Amino acid sequence: MNFEGKEFDFSKDNGGWPFNLTSDIYIMDTTELIKKVRKIEIKTRGISRQMFSGEYHSTFKGRGMSFSEVREYQPGDDIRSIDWNVTARFNQPYIKVFEEERELTVVLMVDVSGSESFGTHSMFKKDMITELCAVIAFSAMQNNDKIGLIFFSDKIEKFIPPKKGKSHILRIIRELIEFKPESPGTDLAEALRYMTNVIKKRSIVFIMSDFMADDFEHAMKISGKKHDTIAVQIYDKHEEELPKIGLIRMLDAETNDYRWVDTSNNMVRSNFRRWWLEKQDYLKDVFARSNVDLIKIRTDHSYIAPLKNFFKRRGLRH
Repeated sequence: MNFEGKEFDFSKDNGGWPFNLTSDIYIMDTTELIKKVRKIEIKTRGISRQMFSGEYHSTFKGRGMSFSEVREYQPGDDIRSIDWNVTARFNQPYIKVFEEERELTVVLMVDVSGSESFGTHSMFKKDMITELCAVIAFSAMQNNDKIGLIFFSDKIEKFIPPKKGKSHILRIIRELIEFKPESPGTDLAEALRYMTNVIKKRSIVFIMSDFMADDFEHAMKISGKKHDTIAVQIYDKHEEELPKIGLIRMLDAETNDYRWVDTSNNMVRSNFRRWWLEKQDYLKDVFARSNVDLIKIRTDHSYIAPLKNFFKRRGLRH
């Protein structure tokens, strides 16, 4: 990174992270794309199978119970399950056996705005989102659930309707790797409104974003009421706290504006830190009031522990 700069006032909260790293944009050839898809498939499918398949199944229970069959009563069976018509016909007790209606629909809402192209350590936020989506997609596939995808910026960039199967999952991974949005902005409220309109039945919705957006509280409440909604906040360590590295020039990837920041100024760093903490308190409050779960994942940390903790918390609630 090359930094050069002038002081910027962080006390003004414009609803988003004030700068972003950018990377060279190039078009992947087919061979390179296939290699990337395969690499992510091997890594995330293994993680899903070894660590999350059971937790996913127990956390997301399905829509209810449906009748499966009748069988002879055995000591210890619940007498409330006795099928009295069959019992009368055969002159011995039979019970109804029910099974869980397992099939669910999972929707991945993926923020592809400019701020997702930021990262200062292990990976960009968008790369972390790709792996997370792949892990969840393979967990859904192993449980025979449908999975769909919505890319959003300040508009709906692309919608892939929910389907089952490995070929569908691999298509989603390809899109996550190579998709290039038309707009760098963010409008989470519009994305949520679109999702609640297009996804009719109750589904599991994972929102993958840094949540650097404004005025989405009402739309989030509607989503939390209609669907089982989980907010997955992806962030970088330098979005929490500015490094003390002197005068730097920064680019806002959503507006293409350059701003100068004196990171050696204690007040600038203090203002920025306060802005970040206030933003987190605000998000926590919005999600709590919307009945939306929150998973926080930093780009330089593994996502395995936050996901396992989420499944554990959800398991204790059920």
